Amino acid sequence: MTGRAAVFHGPGKPFEIQELSLPDPEPRAALIRVALANICGSDLHFWRGDAPLTLPPDGWIFGHEMTGQIARLGREVTTDSLGQPLREGDRVAYSYFYPCGRCSVCLRGKMAACPKKVGRPLGPTQFPHFHGAFAEYYYLRPGGFLFKVPDDLPDEMVAPVNCALSQVIYGLREAGLRFGDSVVIQGAGGLGIHAVAVAKEMGGAPVIVLDQVEARLALARAFGADQTVSLQEIPESKTRLQRVRELTGGLGAALVCDFVGFPGVIPEGIEMLRPGGTYLEIGCISRGATVAFDPSTLVWGSKRIVGVIMYDPGVIPQALEFLRRTRGRYPFDKILSHRFTLDEINEAFRQAEWVSRAGGATPTRAALVP
Repeated sequence: MTGRAAVFHGPGKPFEIQELSLPDPEPRAALIRVALANICGSDLHFWRGDAPLTLPPDGWIFGHEMTGQIARLGREVTTDSLGQPLREGDRVAYSYFYPCGRCSVCLRGKMAACPKKVGRPLGPTQFPHFHGAFAEYYYLRPGGFLFKVPDDLPDEMVAPVNCALSQVIYGLREAGLRFGDSVVIQGAGGLGIHAVAVAKEMGGAPVIVLDQVEARLALARAFGADQTVSLQEIPESKTRLQRVRELTGGLGAALVCDFVGFPGVIPEGIEMLRPGGTYLEIGCISRGATVAFDPSTLVWGSKRIVGVIMYDPGVIPQALEFLRRTRGRYPFDKILSHRFTLDEINEAFRQAEWVSRAGGATPTRAALVP
């Protein structure tokens, strides 16, 4: 049997659809039939080339924000990671990274920071062939974390669980968000919109969102943002800083979060903090991208920066429960704005791109339905 996958050969080159052999799962692995795969902001970084990687000669299958059904189970996999019975056909959410569980970082309870959790890119000719979400199948490697999905949650809500939603739940917790803390969210894409709902549920007040696309700001308000600030209406950084201080009683925010992914927003975000505030950096994944800022602002303001990449796998069931508990309060069905087939992946990325047409209609999340 075979399955199709979209192979990436580098920025500026079209994806190529290839037919690949389906692997037989190893005893502790699982083969998953992808139901929905979203295009995350980090995927756009790779596609543009501003997060450069050395790709294998035969290309790379990437993508990670997804959900699906069990197609085949390894003989030793009889339950999910919480002990619930598991069989072929069950809908699942799962981590796309693999903490080793044996290094000093993992043993200190910080699996999200495991230096071995993400391997180098593998080409489609290398077993198990299906290495990423932009394909009809995904191979969950031995020991990967796997959780059954409640029947009442649709795929559109579940796909962001293993990236956007779990990432912001973990990130806001690591940053120490407390009830009554003022929060500024830079960027109202997939992570930013989920962060609005999570911050509201954690007691953030007020929650303020900055973006340059009005449709995204409108969605942020629908998700409970107390205030929004348009970069189109207030293009000057100094004026935006003044506006944030006005909205936070003249102090600045207790917590500012970067979900944009470009270093240029960082100095402004740090300046928006109140004394003793925290800057949560999640967006910037591009190695080598730099920005100049005055570190004395951290010292004199007693401010701190918390960097977060991924999350502890145990956050996934927490994210699923969060969706069940809050689905009536927030319009989660509005986040996924565009759907494409796997054959349309090149058009899907063109539509998902927002940097080159920031003032136009831009989807919050575009998804592939293989």
